[in-house]
Amino acid sequence: MGKNRLGVDVGSTTVKLAVVDGGRTVFSRYRRHHSNIGDTLQGLVNEAMDELGDVRVAAMITGSGGMTLAGWAGLAFVQEVVAVSEAIRQTCPGVDVAIEIGGEDAKIIYFDNVSGGIEQRMNGICAGGTGSFIDQMATLLKMQPDQLNDAAKLHTVLYPIAARCGVFAKSDIQPLINEGAARADLAASVFAAVVSQTISGLACGKPIRGKVAFLGGPLHFMSELRARFAQVLKLDDADAVSPEDSHLFAAIGAAMSAEEEGDIALSTLLENLRGRQVVDHEIARMAPLFDGDAQYRAFSARHAVGTVARRELAGYTGEAYLGIDAGSTTTKLALITPSGELLYSKYAGNEGNPLEVVVRALKEIYAALPEGVRITGSCATGYGEGLMKAALSVDIGE
Repeated sequence: MGKNRLGVDVGSTTVKLAVVDGGRTVFSRYRRHHSNIGDTLQGLVNEAMDELGDVRVAAMITGSGGMTLAGWAGLAFVQEVVAVSEAIRQTCPGVDVAIEIGGEDAKIIYFDNVSGGIEQRMNGICAGGTGSFIDQMATLLKMQPDQLNDAAKLHTVLYPIAARCGVFAKSDIQPLINEGAARADLAASVFAAVVSQTISGLACGKPIRGKVAFLGGPLHFMSELRARFAQVLKLDDADAVSPEDSHLFAAIGAAMSAEEEGDIALSTLLENLRGRQVVDHEIARMAPLFDGDAQYRAFSARHAVGTVARRELAGYTGEAYLGIDAGSTTTKLALITPSGELLYSKYAGNEGNPLEVVVRALKEIYAALPEGVRITGSCATGYGEGLMKAALSVDIGE
């Protein structure tokens, strides 16, 4: 084996490690670190040693979390745009624009293939329109990210969804969920929102044209996200470039940028990581809500006064009234007597399908309903009021 070069990219949500030999990637890993960066990187170095042996490598580190770790690991640091640009130049010559979406940032890099210069646009302050945004929207839809991608292939409608902030996006998506919008359409709309946010928020009117490379984990693993970018940018197959290791480009570029003079054995790198220093910071803490048991008991006694009177459904006969609150994130049901006593209650998350949650609760009610009880009226309220009225023939909506 020739001279090995190792690159590490420590991102906001993942760690990537690549070993390059003569421009060929001979070892690579991409792994979520779950905020445990040091141990995750140790695991990757161990795996590299198992596969390659205790080789010496010229090594560099990059990424949003790389600068602090560089000192512990004994590696030089390279800025990630420089690393990505180096990987592009060596493996994808002729690329005019690179779009990279990471865990919590997004970049557009314009290449001047005449002068060799670059221009970078980066969203590093807010995670809107990035990988973590996609993860959040997938969770809201009760899907894994790969399921989100598969669902988007079946879409027929695109809804306008804000991607600048997860809170705004949730405000757009939740009513659509409660109104029964198809998950395929919502999944595709999430990708469309990411594309819109990236182009409008980063390009800011500067054209994206020519040969465009798609980089980063989300664009590597999600074909429908790439397809949406290509459609909006009007790219044909020849101009929409998706490199084989597009999710590892910053790590590969860091490896290609490494200086041979500073080579290090993998075992030495591993020892450096094991002996890393951890700096603890004192956290300002709020005062406790209660100074002792007496205050807590007094608080509980005050609030117990407002408790709704309950009555056992099994021993009840007569009329009952059903209330359904289809809220933005939770669904609540209450079955009461004419005098307001609570016979049955349900509080559950929407699970991305509030109608299904209500149907399950209604089955519970009817299974437990004694023969002498008749539900004589029903009312729905909340975000999903219209859906509940239409689907279940609820009497009124409020």
